[in-house]
Amino acid sequence: QVQLVESGGGLVQAGGSLRLSCAASGRTFSSYAMGWFRQAPGKEREFVSAISRSGGSTDYADSVKGRFAISRDNAKNTVYLQMNSLKPEDTAVYYCAARTGNLIGRTQGWYDYWGQGTQVTVSS
Repeated sequence: QVQLVESGGGLVQAGGSLRLSCAASGRTFSSYAMGWFRQAPGKEREFVSAISRSGGSTDYADSVKGRFAISRDNAKNTVYLQMNSLKPEDTAVYYCAARTGNLIGRTQGWYDYWGQGTQVTVSS
């Protein structure tokens, strides 16, 4: 089992940047593919990005492609989401999630463990 704790959220102006971190407990972090999802007020939670166990494969939602970058440091049991050129529509609670195995995916039901989320607010 793994526990996930997100950090790095906050308030930023449009065009600014934030880096989210997700720290995982346990010694088997490298066994999990990781994903980031977000939920805006009044909307369903949606896929943002995912990364394979080694970091060799990544995937991005079209809405963030070219602006966000996912990475991981298995030695630190941490996955990151670098968010650049932020827009007001990026405002949401951001969640990280862990999926047993190496395949990355966009489906929430594929993920076994979830963090509590961190709030990102982008002002115009």
